[in-house]
Amino acid sequence: MTGRGLLRLMACAGPAGLSIALVWGAVPGILLALQVQRTVGEDAKVATLALVTTVGAIVAMIAQPVAGAVSDRTRSRFGRRAPWIVAGALTGGTALVAMAFATSVPAMLAAWCLVHIGYNFAMGPLAALMPDRVPVDKRGRYAAVLGLASMCGSLLGQTLGALLEDRITLAYVVLAALTVVTATVLVVLNPDSPSGSMPQEPFRSGEFLRALLPDPRKHPDFFWVFVGRLCTYLSFFLVLGYKLYILQDYVGLDDAAIDHVPALALAGVAGILPSTLICGPLSDRLGRRKVFVVASAALIGCAMLVPLAVPTLAGMLVMAFLVGLGFGCFQGVDTALITQVLPSRSSFARDLGVINVAAALPQAIAPALAAAVVLGLGGYQALFPVAMVCGVLGAAAVLKVKGVR
Repeated sequence: MTGRGLLRLMACAGPAGLSIALVWGAVPGILLALQVQRTVGEDAKVATLALVTTVGAIVAMIAQPVAGAVSDRTRSRFGRRAPWIVAGALTGGTALVAMAFATSVPAMLAAWCLVHIGYNFAMGPLAALMPDRVPVDKRGRYAAVLGLASMCGSLLGQTLGALLEDRITLAYVVLAALTVVTATVLVVLNPDSPSGSMPQEPFRSGEFLRALLPDPRKHPDFFWVFVGRLCTYLSFFLVLGYKLYILQDYVGLDDAAIDHVPALALAGVAGILPSTLICGPLSDRLGRRKVFVVASAALIGCAMLVPLAVPTLAGMLVMAFLVGLGFGCFQGVDTALITQVLPSRSSFARDLGVINVAAALPQAIAPALAAAVVLGLGGYQALFPVAMVCGVLGAAAVLKVKGVR
C-alpha cells in the first residue's frame, strides 16, 4: 500500500489508536483510582487499586495473543481484522459504561476485566494492519503516527480524567463513544480484503501455547525486542501508574494533587510531539531502528531519578517531559522494529499479540510490585531507582537484536 491509500489508513488508524489510548490514560490512573479511593477509603486505596489493575492486566495479557490468533484465522467477506476491531470496540465501550455504575470493588473488577477483553480484541487486529499493509520502508512513519496517537491519547486521557473527576459517568460514556466511532470509521474507509478464500492452517494448541512466550533459541531477535519492551513499560508503569498517589502523598499536594495531573500530561505531550515526529521518519531515512529504541529506553529509565532528587511538583514535571521525549521516540520506532522481526507471515496478529503481552504484563506486575515497594520499603521514593534499573535493562536488551540495524 502506498500513496493516498496509506495516508488514508494512517489518518484513520491514528484516531482509532488514540481513542483506545485515552481509555488507558484516563481510567486506571485517574477515574478508577478515584472510584477505588471513594469506595474503600484512604487506608486501603493502594492495595485495592493494585488488585483491580493487576487482575485486569492479567486478563489483557491473555486476551491479546488469543485475539491475534482468532483474527489470523478469521475467514469472512469483511476480512480478518475488521470484524474484530469493531466488535472489540463495542464490547469495551459497553463495559466502560457498566463501570460508571459500579459501586463495589467486585463490580469494578468485573467491568474492568471486560474492558480489557473488548479493547484487546480490537487492538490486536488493529496492530496487525501495519505488517499486513504497510511497506517496510514506510513503517517508521506509520509507527510514528500510532506511537503519537498512543502516547498523546494516554496523556490526554489523564487530562480528561482529571477534568471530569466529578462526572465519572460522563467520562466513561465519552470514552466509549469515541472508541466505537473511530473504529467504525477506520474499517469503513479502509475495508479489509475478503479472507474467505485464504488457506487455513490447522490449529495446534501446543504450538499456540508455546508461541505465547518467545523462544530465544528459535527467534532470538523476537525474544530480545519482547524483553526490551517488557522492561521499558515496567519502568513507565512503576511510577506513572501511581502518579496521583505520588502527587498526593510523596510530593505532598494532598487533595490539590488532582488539579496538577493535566500539567503533567501537557509536559509529557511537549516531549512526545517532537521526538515522535522526528524519530519515526528519521529511522526510515537512515534505515536504522536500534539506536533510537536503545536511547529512548535509557532516557525513560534515567528520567525516573528526577523526582528522587527533586521531590516537588517541578521534579515531576521535568520527569514527565523527559519520559515523553523517550516514549515518543520509543513508540515511534519500536513498533516498526518489532514488525521486522516477527517469526511468521501467517500469524502477524498473534505474534503482535505476544509482543503486546510485554506491554500488558508490566501493567499486571507493576501495581503489585509498586505496592510492595511503597508499603514494605518505606514509601514512594523507593520506586524511582527500581524504575530506572528497568529502563536501562530495556535498552540493554534491544542491543542484543542482530537482524535489524
